[in-house]
Amino acid sequence: MNRPKKLPLAEVLDQLPVWSAAPGQRDAIVRRVVFGDFSRAFGFMSRVAMQAEKRDHHPEWSNVYNKVDILLTTHDAGGVTELDLELAKFIDVTALQCGAVDPPRPNLLRGR
Repeated sequence: MNRPKKLPLAEVLDQLPVWSAAPGQRDAIVRRVVFGDFSRAFGFMSRVAMQAEKRDHHPEWSNVYNKVDILLTTHDAGGVTELDLELAKFIDVTALQCGAVDPPRPNLLRGR
């Protein structure tokens, strides 16, 4: 397998309007997804986890009740790659399918 190629962060964010650049010096993208309850958040995470396993590309994430905070980066490439872009697009579609209630707001995780 070829090593994934790092993409310019600005180009990636242009394609992902509800994602933001990770705070600090980290070359990564972040998003928070909010659901009506814990069950919906957990169902969403389960669907994303299965896709991540298939792709062998896993998010850094955390869950508190109905909120899921997600960070994507490709560690061995030192930044955001096509793997992250594709997984982020899958996450966006899946969030809507699972009943995300949050209005898309860029930069939601800044200042956390």
